[in-house]
Amino acid sequence: MTDTTAIREHMEVIGSDDKHVGRVDHVLGTDIELAKLDIAGGFKHHLIPLSWVDFVEDDKVKLNLTADAAKAAWREKH
Repeated sequence: MTDTTAIREHMEVIGSDDKHVGRVDHVLGTDIELAKLDIAGGFKHHLIPLSWVDFVEDDKVKLNLTADAAKAAWREKH
C-alpha cells in the first residue's frame, strides 16, 4: 500500500491521466477531503478514498484512476 502520510494540505490531486482532480484540504480518516475553493470540484467539498492514491511525489497526489473516473465516483460532503 502507498504511504499516504506524506499527503499535505494544498497538494494537487491528479488522475492517472495527469489531469487535475482537485487540491487537498485535509485527510479525514480513510478519505482525502478536497478543497471547496477549486473550480474542478464545483466549489463543493468532495471526498475520495485513500485507496485511490497511487503515489505521492513532490507536491502532487497521483491517483490510480483517471480524473474523469475519480470525479464520477467521488462523494460530495454535506
